[in-house]
Amino acid sequence: MICFSIITVTYNAQATLQRTLDSVAGQHYDGIEYIVVDGASNDNTLAMVENMRGRMESGTGRSMKVISEPDRGLYDAMNKGMKIATGDYVLFMNAGDTLASSDTLALVSELAYKARIGDMLPGVIYGDTDIVDAGNHFVGKRNHRPPEVLTWRSFQDGMLVCHQAMYVRNDIAQRTPYDLRYRFSSDVDWCIRVMKETERLGLPLVNAHEVLCNFLAGGLTISNHKESLKERFSIMAKHYGVVKTVCKHLKFLKRIV
Repeated sequence: MICFSIITVTYNAQATLQRTLDSVAGQHYDGIEYIVVDGASNDNTLAMVENMRGRMESGTGRSMKVISEPDRGLYDAMNKGMKIATGDYVLFMNAGDTLASSDTLALVSELAYKARIGDMLPGVIYGDTDIVDAGNHFVGKRNHRPPEVLTWRSFQDGMLVCHQAMYVRNDIAQRTPYDLRYRFSSDVDWCIRVMKETERLGLPLVNAHEVLCNFLAGGLTISNHKESLKERFSIMAKHYGVVKTVCKHLKFLKRIV
């Protein structure tokens, strides 16, 4: 059975965390290692997490790991989670986000097996994302949609795949940590570097042709929108060159000046 290491980073997340915990625990699939990296919350977050531990570990093939200590921000915490992940694939789920259905992990596991090259699992499995509100009501699709064929060059047109809908092989993820120089958009840089490494290894990036994640509207990047846009431009210029990035993002530039 393929094991998924699902990582959730929290800090005083009691208002949104339960929906994520319920989504993970409610999967019709047992190959789950659930990792919660908490930034020393002082609300009810850790009590909710400990309650989840009992639910998770009651299933065969399921386990849970919890870290609670101060960190240097979101991406430092995400790196901590990756370092202790032992599953075949890593998936990040923010507090408030949910898997699209109770069968999502079973679907991704089936796709991974079908796309094997010999005994080598695909490097990345990706899909679509729905945006929902706090009541879990559908708000709409993301402006960016996943392409039929994804490569690291695809992100020249923006972050076409939400990182909560991108399953990355653990060995690739662990040697591609988040760059802590970026405070709000390191996930964009991480996704590009992960795809570069996947292609370097000659492994496929597999389109699930399904919605894999429900993304809760709001969050760190949206609340720091202007700084996030500046970082994204810097990341795109680093990977694709300044001239090409400027040409593709003239409208984007007007939003950050």
